[in-house]
Amino acid sequence: MTWIRLTWTPLLVCAAALLGCPPSTPDSPDASTPDASIPDASTPDASTGYEWDGGYVPLEETGNTWTDTGPFAPCTFTTPPGGGSCTDFSIFDLSACNTGSLANAGTEGQYMLTTRSSDEPPYFFTAGLVLKSDGGTQYLNAEPITMEARDGNARFYSSTRTFADGGTIGTLLATCEAPQAPGFTGCSAFCRNGRVLLTETFQARRLKWRDGESEASGLELVSENPVDIGAPVDVYVTKGHAYVVSIIELGRAGGLTVFDVGNPSAPVKVKTIQLETDHFWNGVWASGDALYVASASRGVLVFDISTPADPQLLRKLPGGNINVHTVFAEGNRLYAASSSGILIFDITKPLEPVELNRYAPYPGLPHDMFARGDRLYVNYAGHGYMVADVSNPDDLRTLGTFEYPAQFSHANAVGTFAGRTLAFEGGEGPGEHLRVLDVTNPANIVKIGSFRLRPEISIHNMVLVGKKLYVAWYQEGVRVLDVSNPTQPTQVAYYNTWRELDSDPGLYFAGAFSLRVPGDGYIYVADSWRGLLILREQ
Repeated sequence: MTWIRLTWTPLLVCAAALLGCPPSTPDSPDASTPDASIPDASTPDASTGYEWDGGYVPLEETGNTWTDTGPFAPCTFTTPPGGGSCTDFSIFDLSACNTGSLANAGTEGQYMLTTRSSDEPPYFFTAGLVLKSDGGTQYLNAEPITMEARDGNARFYSSTRTFADGGTIGTLLATCEAPQAPGFTGCSAFCRNGRVLLTETFQARRLKWRDGESEASGLELVSENPVDIGAPVDVYVTKGHAYVVSIIELGRAGGLTVFDVGNPSAPVKVKTIQLETDHFWNGVWASGDALYVASASRGVLVFDISTPADPQLLRKLPGGNINVHTVFAEGNRLYAASSSGILIFDITKPLEPVELNRYAPYPGLPHDMFARGDRLYVNYAGHGYMVADVSNPDDLRTLGTFEYPAQFSHANAVGTFAGRTLAFEGGEGPGEHLRVLDVTNPANIVKIGSFRLRPEISIHNMVLVGKKLYVAWYQEGVRVLDVSNPTQPTQVAYYNTWRELDSDPGLYFAGAFSLRVPGDGYIYVADSWRGLLILREQ
């Protein structure tokens, strides 16, 4: 995966706060739907003895904004954006920096940089820095550091990428202070063709495991299975096989890797599939004898897996060049998040999908979706989270939306708790986290709970099984949350899949991407660097 620069919208403050007691006339619970979290809704949860009664206090939604206290560092620039040379470190002015504090700054490990642009109003971005003291290759924004210098305790780094046409993009970085060593602050410049394009200040935090954590708690590793192609990002388990899809990363083309997982302790890699000029396969799902793969250039790839170890490509839907990012099957429907909105297929015959319509209330690529009955729950990236009625494919209707400042809605899972329909929604990008939403009445979606880890690291995917939510949380690894009281999700287990110096070179999107919990007693994880990990709850 090449480095992706995340752009935040300008900092905003949510003006409408949802405060106070539950509505005096609450939206009607779905009495026809049994509580998905326990077989008998009248029975308390066996692990906690707690049964949520459906009550909550609506929570204020302030979005993903960071508290802007101004530039992260007092360093400045001798060259403004849009002009001057961006080829050496003379563009930095560190005269106002307390460079003496840098004596304790980190010089080893991976650092996640949160950057603040010099624009007004400012924008926030992310970047990665990998430093090594053993002479190994160092990286800035996933590119090898090609120039390094020191001035006392201050350090300077530069990386450049050259394209086939001779054009270049690059980053120059200077450290300024270390108010919370080993973390540090500084200035950086983003350059194009040797000219300054953007100037920023930054704060850097070392990406080790969370304080007080070991490799795992409550989860054990059963097997680790490398994937030889691209970066693994999604997995689906069916017919005794795990189907892992990969995207292109750092020049390694992606594709499909098939494992026989009849013995989870010793899976066998049985097949690898790649297509020429089609190297970004980001999502996978199955129904019956059909395997559906999301391709960034050819839409939905339909494979016949009647022989599970030997998938055969049958067709590419809907035809032509179209970017499909994720897929989700429910009943006789297949949904595909594409550059043309959500593609909806009839899969009464799984190997012969028939397109019914497209749900596209906004331009651009929706990231993921979850379907339940006649309702489709869509993570529409920068447009937020929304609920649609898809009972009549010829009359698709948006029932409600949930939006928040600096949003990038990415994944969700939906279940029934105490007769109410709840959505667990996860965003992707700096400041994003887990939100618990009451979507019983989509026209009045209410936030009732949340769960956060480090703001620099975000969620990629999740699976709800009973009263447990399993979350693939990038560099935070796998997190298992007890959501028996959905207003207060509580972590009960974790596995740190990510390894600081045995990992990718400073990519923001790295670590645990996706997971499946198929009910065979195991958790199957697609990790971008380590491959297919199979875990078991202790």
